[in-house]
Amino acid sequence: MTILLTGDSITDAGRDRDDLASLGSGYAALVAADLPGERVINTGISGHRVVDLQARWDVDVLAHAPDVLSIMIGINDTWRRYDNDDPTSAESYEAGYRDLLTRAQAAGIARILLVEPFLLPVRPDQWDWREDLDPKIAAVRRLAEEFGVEFVATDGPYAQAASRTGAAALAADGVHPSPEGHRFLADRWLEVFRTV
Repeated sequence: MTILLTGDSITDAGRDRDDLASLGSGYAALVAADLPGERVINTGISGHRVVDLQARWDVDVLAHAPDVLSIMIGINDTWRRYDNDDPTSAESYEAGYRDLLTRAQAAGIARILLVEPFLLPVRPDQWDWREDLDPKIAAVRRLAEEFGVEFVATDGPYAQAASRTGAAALAADGVHPSPEGHRFLADRWLEVFRTV
C-alpha cells in the first residue's frame, strides 16, 4: 500500500525534496514508523497554500497513484493575510480544496483523509486569526462530508491538550508543532486511519 501525505510545512517538516524516501522529522515520519509494512511518501512543501497544491497536484500527488491520500492545508491561507496582506477568502479556499478532491477521486484514489488546519495562539494577536481560520476549518469539515472521505480533527484536540500543557509546548509559534506536537498529530491521524 502507498500512503501519500501532502500539504505545507507541517507535513514537509524539513524533508529532502530531492529524495522521495525522505519523510522529514514530523508527523509523516512518525506515521511511517508506526506503519512499517506500508510505503509512505511525503510531498508537503513549506509555505504552500491551496492554490499551490492545485498547481502541483498532478506531479506531486496523482503521479504516485497512492492508495491512501492525506491532505493538510490551510494555515498559510490564513497566515499570509496577517503577515503579507495577501488573504485567501474562505470561498476561494473551499473551491480550491474541492478541486483537489474532485481530481483525486476522478483519478481513482480510494481512501482520502482530510486533516483540518489548526492554530494554537501563543501571542495575543494570533487570536485575531481565528476570524479567518475558523471558516476554513468549517469548509474542510463540509468537504469531508460532501465527498464521503475521512476527517482528522486537530484544532479542538490540540486546544484541549494545550489547556493542560500550554500551547507553546505543542507549537512554539502557534503553528509549527514541536516534537510533542507532531507526536500528538500522528496519533490523531493513526487513530482515524486504523478505525476503518
